[in-house]
Amino acid sequence: MTDRKRRLNVLPENPDAKEEGKAVGPGRFPKWLHRKLPSGNALWKTQGILSEKRLPTVCEEAKCPNLLECWSKKTATFLAMGSTCTRNCGFCDIDFASNPKPLAPDEPLRLAESVKELGLKHVVITMVARDDLPDGGAAHLAAIIRAIREKSPTSSIEVLTSDFFGNPEALQTVLDEKPEIFNHNIETVRTLTPRVRHRATYERTLEILRSVRTYSPNCFVKSGLMVGLGESESEVQQTLQDLHDVGCQIVTIGQYLQANRKKLRVKSFVTPEQFESYAAYGKSIGIKHIYSGPFVRSSYNAASLFNETKSL
Repeated sequence: MTDRKRRLNVLPENPDAKEEGKAVGPGRFPKWLHRKLPSGNALWKTQGILSEKRLPTVCEEAKCPNLLECWSKKTATFLAMGSTCTRNCGFCDIDFASNPKPLAPDEPLRLAESVKELGLKHVVITMVARDDLPDGGAAHLAAIIRAIREKSPTSSIEVLTSDFFGNPEALQTVLDEKPEIFNHNIETVRTLTPRVRHRATYERTLEILRSVRTYSPNCFVKSGLMVGLGESESEVQQTLQDLHDVGCQIVTIGQYLQANRKKLRVKSFVTPEQFESYAAYGKSIGIKHIYSGPFVRSSYNAASLFNETKSL
């Protein structure tokens, strides 16, 4: 894992893109992508706990723009199974390797201890794709869930998994541990999927979400996508319809930001008004809860989103 202090600098690269029909040059973002930095000591306490337990987070590895805000609230999204992925998606900054390091057998305990020390009431665990493993890492993720249940029995758990290459047994291994939320991101619209995602497919993602709804009817099903990659409004609406049709109850929509110069370029900065329009459409077709905005990410304000969804 890279040096944690250096990775706290999470400002993304800014490619040329369009803002309401106008070009936005390098080093500039539209006004709605500017905000104040948080203050306080909680950020450094969070960093200290994660460093002591030797745990990577998707906040750092994916250069999430919300890192400072979330860590200041003593919350973080854990990245299970190491910080190296067996897929090389066009949007993601996580390191790629076809043969990553072996799984750490003590990771479930270290992660569970961090959850307890941070006092997390809602835990989000994401993972790198581990196509090098027969089960894609499903048994290891299940062990993490069990360890958290033992250390923090009242905490709710949300998992954000890979597609396990469509392995139904691997999916059931995770669902048997009864996470409160199962999240698998569709990431983008159908036509852009081959360019944006490495091995994942649009149809496989829909099938996984459908299977979760069937196998674990009491588990909330969640997915998310990025906009600003060149998709049309009608394509986003069709994606929302597809997610609703397979039983997805929670959807997040956020602005894609280029993590480095080698990744896909931003085609447009989507306005807050357009995000509101997407949310309104999602609700109109029956999606239970849709969280749409420029800074929205899969795990952003996940605890609040879970509580709001339960109350609907």
